[in-house]
Amino acid sequence: MRRQLNTLYVSTDGAWLRKDGANIVMEVDRQERVRLPVHMLESLVCIGRVAVSPQLLGYCAAQGISICYLTPQGRFLARVEGPISGNVLLRRAQYRTSDDPQRCASVVRNLLVGKIHNQRAVLARGWRDHGTRLPDLPSFQHALKRLKRIPHRLLVEQDVDLLRGLEGEAAQAYFGVFDQLIRVESPLLRFAGRNRRPPRDAFNALLSFLYTLLTHDCRSALETVGLDPSVGFLHRDRPGRPSLALDLAEEFRPLLGERLALSLINRRQLNERDFQVFDSGAVQLKDDARKIVLTAYQERKREQLQHPFLDEKVDIGLLPFVQAQLLARHLRGDLDGYPPFLWK
Repeated sequence: MRRQLNTLYVSTDGAWLRKDGANIVMEVDRQERVRLPVHMLESLVCIGRVAVSPQLLGYCAAQGISICYLTPQGRFLARVEGPISGNVLLRRAQYRTSDDPQRCASVVRNLLVGKIHNQRAVLARGWRDHGTRLPDLPSFQHALKRLKRIPHRLLVEQDVDLLRGLEGEAAQAYFGVFDQLIRVESPLLRFAGRNRRPPRDAFNALLSFLYTLLTHDCRSALETVGLDPSVGFLHRDRPGRPSLALDLAEEFRPLLGERLALSLINRRQLNERDFQVFDSGAVQLKDDARKIVLTAYQERKREQLQHPFLDEKVDIGLLPFVQAQLLARHLRGDLDGYPPFLWK
């Protein structure tokens, strides 16, 4: 099994990153703040106004360490990486599968089975934790039943657009009762439905930031196994969009997105003072709050779960890599179907 390395997140405004031997050094106002050996890293994420020296850029590219730039709101800006690795035959198989409606539908179906199963797992855990205190228990139980039925309907559909429609139906059921799991009274922290670009409430701002971190990890995993992160199955091709990374992230959004966001809010690790509201109505995390989220995200990635297909415990942070490997094996013909990750 591949060893889990670290992702270095730099969110200090005005930070300067440079190379010193085999180390990354972070300076702020010409004072050294952090020194970290490069061999411990698999990626570097720069959030906000962070500068990287040309020598460090070249060194990271040579070492296979990707550098990702995000806005303070967590929106993706750019990515710097070295020469693309991977087997050209695997990528050609990926392109052929994406262009074949029947084979594409098979991959999409299994991706969505995993996603919807994991969405239901989030609600089921919430029911176990807060069942007697849910404001509208009948609607919550109805959503659970819908999410149990939809995967069975996925198995008989052969059209990708119809599969996407069932995904939308599942999202409506899931997010329609999601607010009942939030145990704080602050109106700013309530969830009235998914919105983005820009997020218009604190919970959506938190979700969007977590989704960006997750997509970065999925893209790195796909590139590691030799797949093209730009050519997906569920998400249509669009210039500049990592469609396959977004596909892979769907299975993990309930675990590393919604569930983690709930924990941060319900445990009072974040409150309304951790968010900035602009005159336009947009909401974003403040600097100190981003550091809290990044720490919680990294801690969650170090936890272990039993992988149902491999039948062994795996670090959560390695799950995107494991699923990328399984997808590659399916595309090469080693597996009859893509086995989704089912959270238990």
